Amino acid sequence: MPPTTLFGLTALAYLASAFVFWRLQWRPAIAPERPVSFAVRLIVAIPLALHGWLLLAGIFGEPTLRFGFGQALSVMLWLAVAIYWIESLYVRMDGLHVIVLPIAAICAGLPLVFPGFSAQAHAGTVAFRAHLVLGMGAYSLFTIAALQALLMAVLERRLHSGAVAAPFASLPPLLTLERVLFRLIGAGFVLLTATLATGFLFSEQVFGRAMRLDHKTMFAIASWFVFLGLLVGRWRRGWRGRTAIRWILAGFAMLLLAYIGSRFVLEVILQRAEV
Repeated sequence: MPPTTLFGLTALAYLASAFVFWRLQWRPAIAPERPVSFAVRLIVAIPLALHGWLLLAGIFGEPTLRFGFGQALSVMLWLAVAIYWIESLYVRMDGLHVIVLPIAAICAGLPLVFPGFSAQAHAGTVAFRAHLVLGMGAYSLFTIAALQALLMAVLERRLHSGAVAAPFASLPPLLTLERVLFRLIGAGFVLLTATLATGFLFSEQVFGRAMRLDHKTMFAIASWFVFLGLLVGRWRRGWRGRTAIRWILAGFAMLLLAYIGSRFVLEVILQRAEV
C-alpha cells in the first residue's frame, strides 16, 4: 500500500476517534455526564499503532536516519497521544481527546509534506540517538501539560461561573488534575535535563566543545530555567492556577522555538540540513 494511503488512513482513524469522543462527551444534545467506557478508549490504539509503524519505517527505514521538521512534529504528537492515552486509562481525562486527536491527525502526514533530510553520519552515534529520544519525550510530556493547563483554565472559569458543560462534568476534581499536571511537568523536566546533558555530550564528541551558543541551545536552556522556576515556585510558594499556567505556556513556547522552530526555519525556509 502506498505511504500516502497509509498516512491518509492514519489521519482518518485519528479523526474518527475524535468524532466518537466528541459525540459522547462534547455534543450538548446527547453528551452524558459520565466517563467514557474503557472499551471506547481502546479505539485510540488503532491510529496510534498505524502512526507508530509509519514513523518507524520513515525514520529508520533507510540506511541513514531521516529526521526533520515534519518527523519531529509527527513523533512529538504520536508520543503525546500515547502518553495521554495511557494516562487516561487510569485517570479520567476525556476532555482533551477532541483537541489532541485532530492535531495528531494533521501532524501524522507532515513527513509527506516536509520529508526532511537524511542525517549526517555522526547522527547515528549513541549520544545523538539518546538525545533525540529524550528530547522527543520531553516535548511530548510538555505538549500534554500545556494542553491540560489550558483545559484546567477553562474548567476553572466554568466552575466560577457556575456552569459546567457535559464534557467537563466527568473530569476529576481540579486538585487531581493539578497533581497529574505537575507530575507531567516533573517528568518532562527530568527528560529535558537529560536531553540537554546528552546534547552537550554529543556536541563534545562531534564538535570538540560542550555547547554551541546558537538560538536552539539558548531557547532550550531558557525553557529549562522557566520550568525549574515553576517547580521551585510550586514547592516553595505553592504556585497554582493562572500563575502556573503562565509559566507552563511560557516554557512550552520557548521549547517549541528551540527545536521545532529552528528546524522549520532551516529546512522549510532556508532549505538546508543541520543536526
